[in-house]
Amino acid sequence: MVTSLKDLAVVQAVANARAQAASQSTRTVVVNGQTRTIPVPFPSPVDWRDVWIYFIFLDRFNNPAVLPNSAWDQRCNFRQGGTFKGVEAQLDYLKTLGCGAIWISPVLKNSKPDWEYNYHGYGAQDFLNVDEAFASDGTRVTAEIELLELVEQIHARGMFVILDIVINHTGRVFDYVVNGQAQSSLADSNVMNAPLGQEPPVQWLNGLGYPRTDWTNVIPPGTNLSADDAIYPDELRNDLFFRRRGSKLTDDPQGSFVQGDFGTMRQMVVEYDATVPGQEAVRRAFGKNPVLSLLIQAYSYVIARYDFDGFRIDTVKYVHPRMVEMFGNAIREFSLGIGKKNFFTFGEVYDNEANIAAFVGRNGSDTDSYGIDAALDFPLFYKLPAVAKGIAPVETLRQVFEDRKAEEKELLSSHGEAGRFFVSFLDNHDQHERFKHPLSDERQIALGLAVMFSVQGIPSVYYGTEQGLDGTKDGNGNPDLTANESTREALWGKMPTAFDADAELYQNIQNLSQCRMQYPALRFGRLYFREVSGNGVDFGHSSGQGGIVAFSRILSDAEVVTVANTDTKQAFKGFVLLDPDLNRQTRRLEVRFSNYGKTGGDDVAWIPNGNIYVNGNYAWSGEIAAIYVELDPMEVQILA
Repeated sequence: MVTSLKDLAVVQAVANARAQAASQSTRTVVVNGQTRTIPVPFPSPVDWRDVWIYFIFLDRFNNPAVLPNSAWDQRCNFRQGGTFKGVEAQLDYLKTLGCGAIWISPVLKNSKPDWEYNYHGYGAQDFLNVDEAFASDGTRVTAEIELLELVEQIHARGMFVILDIVINHTGRVFDYVVNGQAQSSLADSNVMNAPLGQEPPVQWLNGLGYPRTDWTNVIPPGTNLSADDAIYPDELRNDLFFRRRGSKLTDDPQGSFVQGDFGTMRQMVVEYDATVPGQEAVRRAFGKNPVLSLLIQAYSYVIARYDFDGFRIDTVKYVHPRMVEMFGNAIREFSLGIGKKNFFTFGEVYDNEANIAAFVGRNGSDTDSYGIDAALDFPLFYKLPAVAKGIAPVETLRQVFEDRKAEEKELLSSHGEAGRFFVSFLDNHDQHERFKHPLSDERQIALGLAVMFSVQGIPSVYYGTEQGLDGTKDGNGNPDLTANESTREALWGKMPTAFDADAELYQNIQNLSQCRMQYPALRFGRLYFREVSGNGVDFGHSSGQGGIVAFSRILSDAEVVTVANTDTKQAFKGFVLLDPDLNRQTRRLEVRFSNYGKTGGDDVAWIPNGNIYVNGNYAWSGEIAAIYVELDPMEVQILA
C-alpha cells in the first residue's frame, strides 16, 4: 500500500499518466471475447450533456458470487456485499439501457472502527488506497486490480466513470477527550462556539477502534502504524488539520459554509490558513492551504492511477466556498495535463438555488477562476417527483426554471447553457423513500423520468429505478421509511428479475435515452414552458394538482415538445402553444415517446384569433401556432 504522497508509486502514477497523454498511448481491452483499443488516459466527452448518468451504490448493486448478507429488500445498515466484479458483470445491461456515464459511490478505504456500517464509503480513513470490501476476495491488492479492470471495461464500451469523493470529512479516526474520558461523538454548543485554540484534546484510534492515550493530538515520530491506524496519507496526521469541535449544530450555510462533524465522521479544516504567524514550517511543507493542497494531491493521484473521468463531490456546502472553487480549478488543471479536457466535477449542495449558486463555478466568487462545474439539482428534486405524482401544483415546476433563468440572466450567452450546470435526479441514496414509493402505477414513474430527460440538465438515474424498486420493507412487508437505508436495497437479491432488460421501466428509460440522443434540442436547447388550451382558442399556463406540464426545447430551427398529464383519472384533449416563427412552414410533429406506447402525430395548427393569458390575465390576441394532443391519465408524450 502507498502511505504518503511522497511515495514513489504516487509520483510514478502521475508521471505515467502525463507521459501516456503526451505519447497518445493506447491499451487493448477484451470485451465479450472481442479486442478493443482505447486511449490511455481516456479522453473526456466534448459536452457532458451528451451523456446521462447511472448512479451505482456499490455495496448494494451486485455480487455475482454470493447472495446479499441480509434480506435484499429489508432495511440493512451494514454491508450487503456488492463488488467491483458485480458492476463489471452488468456493464452490457447498463450500456443497452443507454447510460453514457456510471457514477459509483466512494471506493477509498473506510475507517475500521465503523467499517461494517461505513458500507456507504463516505467515511474515508485512507485517501490513497481502495477499500478491500469491494474486492471479490476481500483483499486490497485484488480490489485495486478489479477497480482498474472495471474502469477499463467501462471505457472500452464507450462510457465514462464518475467517482464519488469527499473533501469535507473523514471517518472516525480519533475520539474526543472530555473530562479525561475518550468519547466517539461530541455535540456541545459551548465546544462548537469556543475560541480557536481551545478545542478539546483528541486521541487517534488504532485499527481496532480504540483511542490511544499515547496518541493524544500527536502520534510520536517513528511510531510503527498498521494500515488501519489513524489516517492516511501520513501528511494528514495532524490534529490541527481537523475542526475538533464536535458535531455540526446546523445545516444552514448562512452565506458561507457549515462547520462541524457528521456525528463520528470528522470534519477537516479545508480552509486551514498557514500564512498566519507561527505556521511557517507547515506553509513550507504543504503550501498556504495545507489541507486543501493534500486533498488535491491525493485525488490527482486517484485520477492518474485509475483513470476516472469525473468527481461527484459529497457535502459541498460544509466546505468553504473558496476552497471548493480552488479544488475544482486544481482538479480541472491536473486533468487537462493528462489529456482529459473536460473532467467533470459536480457537487452535492443540499439546499436552495441561492446557496447552490454560491458554490458552483459560474457564481462561486468574483475572482477569475471557475470552480466546480455543476451541482445536483435539488431545486428540481424538491418539486418534480410530487408534480409527476399529481400531488403538487404543476406551476411549481415552471417556477423552478423561472427562478433559475432570473438568477442566470447576467451570466450566460444563452439560457440554453443552463443545462450544463445541473445534474438532475428523482431520488437517491440519501432519501427516506424512492421515487416509486408509494406509487403502484409505473406510468407515473415513466412520466417523471420523461420530464427529467427533457428539461435542462444532465439526467441521473438511481440504480434499481429501471427495475421498479420502491424501497425496503419491514418484517410485515410494509414500506420502511425510517432511515435512508430504505432506499438502499441489494438489487441483485431480486434475482431472477434483478437485471431484467424486458422490464417496462427499463425499456422506457432505454427509449427516453434514444430520444434524447436523437434530438440535440433535448440536450442543448433553450427551455420554454408552454400555455395549453382545452377549447383551442384560449391559452394559459396549466396550474394546480393534476395539471398539464408542457414545455418546448428549442435549438436553432428545431422544436421538441414534452407534454405530460399528471391527472391520475382524467384524460386531456387540447392544444399546446408552439413557437410561431419556427412553424411558419407546415410541419408535422410525431410522437417520439409515450409511456402508453402511442405513435402517430399531427400537423401544426394555425388558430387565427387565439387568446393568450398570463397568470390569468389577458395578454395577447392574434394568430397562434399550436399542436393538438390527446393524453390519457398519467401519460407523457415527447413530440418532434
